[in-house]
Amino acid sequence: MPTAEVLSQGDEVVTGQITDTNAAWISEYLTTLGFTIMHHVGVGDRLPDLVRALQTISERSDLCVCTGGLGPTDDDLTANAVAEAFARPLQLDEEALTQLEAKYARFGREMARVNERQVWLPRGATRLDNDRGTAPGFAFTERDALFVCLPGVPREMEAMFEEGVLPLLRERFQLQPARLVTLRCVGVGESDLQQALGDLQAPGLTVSFRTKLPENHLKLRFDPEISTEALVEIVESTLDRVGRWVFTVEGSPVPLPGFDTGGGHHASAVGRLIAARGHTLSTAESCTGGRIAAACTAIPGASAWFTEGVITYANAAKVRLVGVSEALLREHGAVSEPVARQMASGVRQRAGTTWGIGVTGVAGPGGGSVDKPVGLVHVAIEGPGGCTHRQLRLPGDRDQVQQLSVAAALEMLRRRLLA
Repeated sequence: MPTAEVLSQGDEVVTGQITDTNAAWISEYLTTLGFTIMHHVGVGDRLPDLVRALQTISERSDLCVCTGGLGPTDDDLTANAVAEAFARPLQLDEEALTQLEAKYARFGREMARVNERQVWLPRGATRLDNDRGTAPGFAFTERDALFVCLPGVPREMEAMFEEGVLPLLRERFQLQPARLVTLRCVGVGESDLQQALGDLQAPGLTVSFRTKLPENHLKLRFDPEISTEALVEIVESTLDRVGRWVFTVEGSPVPLPGFDTGGGHHASAVGRLIAARGHTLSTAESCTGGRIAAACTAIPGASAWFTEGVITYANAAKVRLVGVSEALLREHGAVSEPVARQMASGVRQRAGTTWGIGVTGVAGPGGGSVDKPVGLVHVAIEGPGGCTHRQLRLPGDRDQVQQLSVAAALEMLRRRLLA
């Protein structure tokens, strides 16, 4: 397998001011293509350090993807570092300059001359056009290593990689992509998932875990040579062990009876179920502050099944918007099973939907008590067959409590839909 590494440039990366999501995205993409990732290298805005890093990489890897340092300011040093490291003096790319001036003209803006720095590229490099930003990327070969230099803005970098870099990789390397099947789970911790999985081993199989709150992903990576029959047998055996937590399977070459194989995040899987049944959903949220509605409406096409969501944060809003009884609030308090049930019922009646979700709780860090501590959340689902309720005791800070509450509510609904 060809080897690769990622070089991220910028003081903001090495000092922790930003999270280097580019390196993670690139590494995962390259691994899927069949590369072995050897190193992640982060270098600040220091030309000598960048020069040394580039020279070292050229001696040990087949591919290097660099991000950052292509802008117009004095701390954007990638092109200069390439020029010095490999004796490739910078040259003005006239076509790139014309494209850059045209971009500014389309927006009725005059281009500052400092922007010309972005179109001085190392001699012999191939320009990679950037349709979503101003800085082009470039690629070149040095000592049998392919270098690809891309902007640090994630949306620009990702588009340029898929549109410009991927064809270069397929042309240069004999890629044998591994076959990856991901079981996406909610409602289970990584350690419990590992325990339930047990000692799963098979020739050509690598098992790994990834936590992406509120989900846990179980990744089954197969060697390219494995047969589809053998792969499916292993996946089905894995589902026998952990399937009770799996809401979707990504990468399966065949349908898996009883399991969603559409992939995507939790809300997407729930949305597919709702849409397939011709149902509709509305939400009344207190401690989650609209995050259930946000998760649903982030899905393209959600307007077909998500009708409305209300944030009933204050008691008065619970009364006014979804008809919670003031007497019930006085007797039980806002964070209680009866109130959650009335919220679910009230929003369902208000919106005229098949399903209604009500959630109320103490997200913290303040507001808790001995009887109702931080992390106490009540979730209710009303729909065909009546109203169900679940009390949760969730760990973590405010953000984690909210994320886990959203997942719990949607998972309750998913299981009702499958019942």
